[in-house]
Amino acid sequence: CYGKWSLDELCQVSKKLGLKAIDLLGPAQFETVKKYGLVVSMVNSHSLTDGLADKKFHEACLAKLRETIDATSAAGFPNVISFSGTRRGIPDDVGLENSVEALKKIVGYAEQKKVTIVLEYLNSKVNHKDYMFDKTAWGAEVCKRVGSERVKILYDIYHAQIMEGDVIRTIQTYKDYIGHYHTGGNPGRNEIDDTQELNYPAIMRAIAETGFKGYVAHEFVPKQDPLTSLAYAARICDV
Repeated sequence: CYGKWSLDELCQVSKKLGLKAIDLLGPAQFETVKKYGLVVSMVNSHSLTDGLADKKFHEACLAKLRETIDATSAAGFPNVISFSGTRRGIPDDVGLENSVEALKKIVGYAEQKKVTIVLEYLNSKVNHKDYMFDKTAWGAEVCKRVGSERVKILYDIYHAQIMEGDVIRTIQTYKDYIGHYHTGGNPGRNEIDDTQELNYPAIMRAIAETGFKGYVAHEFVPKQDPLTSLAYAARICDV
């Protein structure tokens, strides 16, 4: 989202704004982030489209997750990302069972390494056609069946608004299964200011009231000055 900045520049800006972490980086970038006293709050892993819902991708996904869990644990960072992948004609209930089967094979290792696997909710209406995990209840059911605090949902507020709306009530309902949040303005996934429809201060207060202790990451693409937009986002979400 901030591709015009080098990682060093992004780290410097983050420190200046009082942010604690940077999302969605890989092990090759860990040392740069650590140099600034920051955390990688979510580490990249396997393919978004070729995910856990389809058994033919399990071997590759689990190998990548294990490798990423090792690097994340060694660095002392908390989370690795995972994806359902696209449906490809697989019914949602079957994809759910397949995802649970895969996660049960790796969750013990995640527990041992003290790393959380976080399954991302994405919209299938605008940005990620055919993506399976496009309803909160689906991801919550995966977490429930796996039955470990080391498997959680990444609740992306932008994607959730497109698919379901009712963001605050949904957060309150599924708070026990949510391990991470992303922001973004809707429509467009741009700034989270008054040019879009989501009331982020109210949403952040609702998240805080659930007792959430994890990370909220800003994943919007700025149309305006990136520093000004990120500073504004940090300010209105500090509740």
